[in-house]
Amino acid sequence: MVDNHAGEHGGHDHKKMSVNALAYASLGVVFGDIGTSPLYALKECFGAHYGIAVNEANVMGLLSLFTWSLLLVVVMKYIVLVMRAGNNGEGGILALLALAVPRSIQSQFRLGRFMIYVGLLGAALLATDGTITPSISVLSAVEGLEVATPLFKPFVIPITLVILYMLFQAQKVGTAKVAAIFAPAMLVWFAVLSIMGITAITERPDILRSIDPRYAITFFQNNGMTGFWTLGAVVLCITGGEALYADMGHFGVVPIRKAWFAVVLPALLLNYFGQGAHILASGTSTIGNPFFELSPTWALYPLVLISMFATVIASQALISGSFSLAQQAIQMGYSPRLTVVHTSEETRGQIFVPEINWLLMMVCGFLVIQFKTSSNLAAAYGISVMGTMLCTSTLMFFLMRKTWKWSWPKSLGIFVFFLCMDLPFLIANLPKIFEGGWFTIVASFFVFMIMVTWKRGRLLLMKRIGQRLRPVTNFVKALEEDEPHRVKGTAIFMTGNVRMTPPALMHHYMHTQVVHQQIIILSIVTSEVPRVPLKEVLQVEEVGQGMYEVVAHFGFMQSPKIEKIIRLMKIQHGIIIEEKCTTYFLGRDILLTDGEEKMATWRKTLFSFLTRNSVPATSYFGIPPDRVIEIGMQVSI
Repeated sequence: MVDNHAGEHGGHDHKKMSVNALAYASLGVVFGDIGTSPLYALKECFGAHYGIAVNEANVMGLLSLFTWSLLLVVVMKYIVLVMRAGNNGEGGILALLALAVPRSIQSQFRLGRFMIYVGLLGAALLATDGTITPSISVLSAVEGLEVATPLFKPFVIPITLVILYMLFQAQKVGTAKVAAIFAPAMLVWFAVLSIMGITAITERPDILRSIDPRYAITFFQNNGMTGFWTLGAVVLCITGGEALYADMGHFGVVPIRKAWFAVVLPALLLNYFGQGAHILASGTSTIGNPFFELSPTWALYPLVLISMFATVIASQALISGSFSLAQQAIQMGYSPRLTVVHTSEETRGQIFVPEINWLLMMVCGFLVIQFKTSSNLAAAYGISVMGTMLCTSTLMFFLMRKTWKWSWPKSLGIFVFFLCMDLPFLIANLPKIFEGGWFTIVASFFVFMIMVTWKRGRLLLMKRIGQRLRPVTNFVKALEEDEPHRVKGTAIFMTGNVRMTPPALMHHYMHTQVVHQQIIILSIVTSEVPRVPLKEVLQVEEVGQGMYEVVAHFGFMQSPKIEKIIRLMKIQHGIIIEEKCTTYFLGRDILLTDGEEKMATWRKTLFSFLTRNSVPATSYFGIPPDRVIEIGMQVSI
């Protein structure tokens, strides 16, 4: 059944806000990436490596392509259809993966496993996009200083690096304190885009005729394959379209749609038409930077400052999205544990992941130094964007057929419609592999291999450990027969195997022959929904001899914390746990890569490395480190 209304009112902390207020707030988060595309999109289409002549037919043709790319990809694909695929109101490619391929069918057939790889590849490409967007956005804004005076050219890269460094340094504070200025700043930005565009259009009002799709057809007829390859630059006008779906859970479907149609789409089209009108009115055979050339001389420096601020906001959205993506991957079992810091007590979902933050900062610095200009970086941008969109289209087809139960003709027709948009853009970007697209491929492959290796390694590890496990009922019977000495307090044993005796408990009892008066066997399970209601979090069963089996269910957008679980056990089930008299027992697996499990040796080594460097359970689950006993055992995989 289609979740037509999922997330329409934000679903979480925004329920009491009006649709208009949510639409206004979404301007500062959802549309930063696509909203700053006018800085570089049209300029790249006339880049020297494409060889497109600057004449009226080509300008009109490209503007027609821009218009219909926005209408077909962003509006028809994302606004109309993809945003109907809400996973309890949440969006994003991993949320779509959980919705389209439930855990219950993931291993039933090869197609299910293939779709998992598609989803993970899309997530890897989106993670790569999170490094390119801050780099190209800030760099393109700072390049506006070159338009003002060539004297600034040597300082473009240093200024960009300083801005990026300050941006990443500010992440640990959280976006809650500065989010209030994001929306008004982006509203000003879109107003500036519109005013600049309208002013230029008055010089050549006939530019508005480029809305006619026949100009796009004529462009391809006139330029042949050169025109087709130019789609590799046209794609830059839709970068950020994925964010509409990814941020759906924060604001809802209706507010995002309203902001798009009322503010964002008109501003983008007006500015693109304005750039085209300026190019035609100037009558030059070459173009420099048409966006900044729209500005009068007196307004150039303020425009550069506004552009810098807008690109910082665009970068912030992608950085925050990378944090959310990492949290989802951890909870769904595709990433080792990382440090997840909640930066706001009032606003849910605002998190900071230090490891991801510093990695992004280093990669962004590398990209700016390596590629030097936004034009060079654009070569790496298109592949990551269109790769992600193609993965989204494939998952949507699977969702329509398997989950929504749509007919073959309807599902296939929509999928083919998506492919007719995605594939030409993707193919047109393939020649850029040697110009900069190699970074997207290398970085995405790296992230993808980490996710699939971690998932596969955990499954093999659980399999090996599972061979040694015995049901909890067997351990209870042993306690009844042996009547061991009971010490005061509570022992909490964490395990990933529900209903089984944790190895740490078995080893502890085997070597000490004593047990605590109260024993909690705790399993934390990630559900296939973003958030689990409080009343559904805990499943508690008393199994005898002072032992309780506790299964805590959390969504893939939640952080499981021991403090919360203990509080719910007391409130909902009357189980009293005195923190001062509680000891936590954790198993520490010492991995050996000489086992017989079917996985390449280099992947076993990678999995072992990731395991050793994973954030300790004490930090991730919020366990007091001074009350933890770790019991290690060797496991060969």
